[in-house]
Amino acid sequence: MTRYGTEKLHKDIQHLLKRESIKMGRDKFLRFCRERHLLVPKTKRYHVTTNSKHFFHKSPNLIENLIPTHAEQVFVCDITYIKLEEGYAYLALVTDLYTKKIMGYSLHHNMKVPMVKEALDMALKNCKYNHTTIIHHTDRGIQYCCPEYADYAESKGMVLSTTEKYDPYQNAVAERINGILKYEFGMVKTIPELTTAKRMIAQAVYLYNRKRRHRSLGMKTPDQAHEMNNHQYRFYGKHKQPA
Repeated sequence: MTRYGTEKLHKDIQHLLKRESIKMGRDKFLRFCRERHLLVPKTKRYHVTTNSKHFFHKSPNLIENLIPTHAEQVFVCDITYIKLEEGYAYLALVTDLYTKKIMGYSLHHNMKVPMVKEALDMALKNCKYNHTTIIHHTDRGIQYCCPEYADYAESKGMVLSTTEKYDPYQNAVAERINGILKYEFGMVKTIPELTTAKRMIAQAVYLYNRKRRHRSLGMKTPDQAHEMNNHQYRFYGKHKQPA
């Protein structure tokens, strides 16, 4: 996997280090990578995908003080862009908040409602546990707040929740997953066309769910965390871990 974090990479290559009788701890490995200019700097986001200036109903934020306790309790949804040689494509993601597993996704040339419906449908098909309701948390984007989508999501057992303002920390997990797919799996690069982008996204999601370790999951992959369904949730960003 490209642009993989040094801590996770260090854990993955332990068997290789032992085989070659190389003693190198995590911090020394980080220095080794830094000294050889192997760390990749991130670029800033520059293409806006959220239009929150609308008059549709915005649901209250139901997860602000929530500590998730199990998989498929909360889905966080977001849209990001993929640069093509001619214009942009847009990627809708549905991620399980507790396990960080990407449950559903959809890539289209536009950001219309069918794209987010398609991502939600995939997420529901991939559910392992039989919960009657799931909190569906998004930003205040028009695609998620419009009645066509809101009614559809509620008909599928979703309890709608939205951020209270445009603050990436209010949907931190979704923003984080967007960044991982782009900067660790090469989706930040310009891709020739939509068909190629769809193949790359499918491969990236597969590797992310099955191979990519998370510090917040005790260095397990999302698939492992989803299957085990028993870890203590850890927060991202400014949200402090409860005592």
